[in-house]
Amino acid sequence: MQRRLQIQVLKLSFHIAPYHTRTSSAPVLRPAYLFPRSKPAGIMTDTPRTGEVHVLPESELELPIGKKPRLVGKHGSKGESRRAKKRREKEAQLPEICSTEDVLWRDVIAVLGKDVVDKALEDGTAFDSPFEYHQEVELEISSICSSGEAIALLPHDKNPWTVILPFALPGERVRARIYRNARLHSFADLLEVVTPNSELRDPSRVKCKYFGSCAGCQYQMLSYETQLDLKRDVVVKAYKNFSELPESSVPTISSTIGSPLQYGYRTKLTPHFEAPPKGVRKNKTVIEEGRPEWLHIGFNRIGTSKTMDIEDCPIATSVINETYPIVRENIIKNIHTYKKGVSLLFRDSLSIPPSDSIPREAVDPVDTLSTALDNHVCITDQKATVREKVDDWIFEYTAGSFFQNNNSVLIPLIHYVRDAIFPPSPPITSEPEPSLPTHLVDAYCGAGLFAITLSPRFTTVAGIELSAESIRCATRNAKLNNIPDSKITFRAGDAADIFATVGEFPPDKTVLLIDPPRKGCDDNFIKQLLAFRCKTVVYVSCNVHTQARDVGAILQATENEGPGRKYVLESVRGFDLFPQTAHVESVAVLRLV
Repeated sequence: MQRRLQIQVLKLSFHIAPYHTRTSSAPVLRPAYLFPRSKPAGIMTDTPRTGEVHVLPESELELPIGKKPRLVGKHGSKGESRRAKKRREKEAQLPEICSTEDVLWRDVIAVLGKDVVDKALEDGTAFDSPFEYHQEVELEISSICSSGEAIALLPHDKNPWTVILPFALPGERVRARIYRNARLHSFADLLEVVTPNSELRDPSRVKCKYFGSCAGCQYQMLSYETQLDLKRDVVVKAYKNFSELPESSVPTISSTIGSPLQYGYRTKLTPHFEAPPKGVRKNKTVIEEGRPEWLHIGFNRIGTSKTMDIEDCPIATSVINETYPIVRENIIKNIHTYKKGVSLLFRDSLSIPPSDSIPREAVDPVDTLSTALDNHVCITDQKATVREKVDDWIFEYTAGSFFQNNNSVLIPLIHYVRDAIFPPSPPITSEPEPSLPTHLVDAYCGAGLFAITLSPRFTTVAGIELSAESIRCATRNAKLNNIPDSKITFRAGDAADIFATVGEFPPDKTVLLIDPPRKGCDDNFIKQLLAFRCKTVVYVSCNVHTQARDVGAILQATENEGPGRKYVLESVRGFDLFPQTAHVESVAVLRLV
């Protein structure tokens, strides 16, 4: 007979459930954020009152897939394994700056207050969680984290603690189940929205049947205007938490520029599946009909590393959704031939005529290719060539390489960068009109998106890359768009001296555009940037937190410099390349003064 512990706590209703091992056939409890509060037979007649315990059915006592109890209490169990001890020691360390864990930790500090956090760390109580594993609790949501998750603060008469959970909104009262405890916060699954925020939440906006279970989207229940406001908040918090700049050095963050498409925009999709069971591989068991229960082709379930089966994705383009079911069916029929799991690739591409019909040195290649510009195909081969049209420009790149995944927002992004460099209506001042820049350096240039689209405004353009394949694609794209070699070149840069290839560029008439990976710029790159000291720097980032860190480092390094040697942050603005998700990208403009 299972033992249940009855706990009475003011304003909170707890239910402690025993540990159960998850089986593949056990049902999954889906979050009830979309439904009004109900009283399903056999589950419970109402939310537990203070001190009241309700018996849950076995389905609700099952573990969410892939979730294991972690950090229960401060000292752990007596029989704690060596691996568990190492994990606890690692988690006791503060997270790496700008990591996902660090961004969340800053949100926890903001809710609890720095003094409270410092005291808990000093007293050694930061891991004294008030919750047991699998405990149920009612919470009131305080705010939204930068990750899109909600954060709830326990009442003031309790020890300082927060709970992180998905799909909840500020002001809502929710029922949640704890699955992990960490430093001054716990992670939980959303079980039910008890009191919804009707001003923000509208279930009719949701267009995906997997929303609430799939980890891909966070914001489908919100209006698009609200999504953009939340993403502006992420940019604001990033510069507050990571730039180490005084408020006076950070301009007002402008509203986030939205995507023309909010659904059907994603031009790349990467679903995956795990290897078949050993018995299927060994016996080469052919699947006669339908998908076996153990095969899941899709994306991760929220809060876990386990794959859930997904048949379509409404944020992907139509040609991807048309191709995906065909590939799925083929995988199901041949799953016995796979020895390991696979990450699939689907890329939306314009059709490419046979190579022998495309003259490499055509007088006007864009006109030659115009007949293929409206015919979209789906590319599934990592090594195949993908073609995209951005405004009047054509780009080709290897399917497995990087290119922005939302074509619809690239034109607003490029025009914004162009106008930031060359303001359409410069402010009227008594100062003499500055000379316009003539040279562009596109670091981390990839397939040449910015170098090529901005080339009409410059006399000389250089794209710098460490990847030989990217240089090959960018050079090909320049020819495809009929840009002469005398105007634009793509050069292999040495990480140790990346600006050596553009040593002839006049710094006072040069714009440096950087679009680094998520980790941002390393110290060596920033030192070289400061030595080169071009007049304007445009920093495009897919991670606003590392952007804020790098921009802060650049400004601090030049704050005591003389006239014409000091960088100021002129503007920062977010761009929404991934609607329905919490992700935001940003553009920062720095100038010498």
